[in-house]
Amino acid sequence: MTAPPVRTEVHEDNVLLITLDRPKANAIDVATSHALYAAIADFEADASLRVAVLTGAGDRFFSAGWDLKAAAGGEDVQADHGPGGFAGLTEFHSRRKPVIAAVNGLAMGGGWELALTADLAVASSVAAFALPEVTLGIVADSGGVLRLPRRLPRTVALELLLTGRRMSAAEAERWGLVVDVVAPDRLVPRAVELAAQIAANAPLATAAILEIVRETETGSVEEGFATLRSGRLSGYESMLASTDAMEGPLAFTEKRAPRWTGR
Repeated sequence: MTAPPVRTEVHEDNVLLITLDRPKANAIDVATSHALYAAIADFEADASLRVAVLTGAGDRFFSAGWDLKAAAGGEDVQADHGPGGFAGLTEFHSRRKPVIAAVNGLAMGGGWELALTADLAVASSVAAFALPEVTLGIVADSGGVLRLPRRLPRTVALELLLTGRRMSAAEAERWGLVVDVVAPDRLVPRAVELAAQIAANAPLATAAILEIVRETETGSVEEGFATLRSGRLSGYESMLASTDAMEGPLAFTEKRAPRWTGR
């Protein structure tokens, strides 16, 4: 029996660990894209889970990206990868909960696009990143050409996209693409530790932050305030009207830990 390409494990502190496990390179085909989407959709639907950590099995590849063997076998580059797009997350725009990428090795092509989809990332000291699609006659159109220029100075992003060169974990940290670089054996514990810090906070406020950033990051501050006050950000409005919004100040005045209910 073939092992499933995606494994999930619930950790303490309301954290879910999702592991992409397709030896030898954690490459992603259509079935794996659907499996990753299902894992995130289940995570989103489970009220007991607050933050997900996404990593790859082994210590060489986070993911080599699109499964070129599957492509050579007839899988179309424009195949239907499911409602979340390639890798299950690159077009999953309605996510309300944080995802942290724990990049354990090479994140190549679609593997880096998958990591760029995460809200935060930590990297192993042996990790490296590249978008080599241009060297294969294609482009990084599962988010690389869209997300990287928003995360880096335009010239740096274009250099990476137009040459396909590798970026080290240390360089990624210098550019703010990852929040921490740690020894390989510390990677998942560090990511879970970060996830637990986030999970300890009010879930509706966490969701509201993600929503506000997503809806306002491409406009001016003035436009951002207009969006914020428009009443159309449902997550933000739900947070404002929640009992958790009253519980936080009450717990502070009573000098106790808040008891979040997500309502």
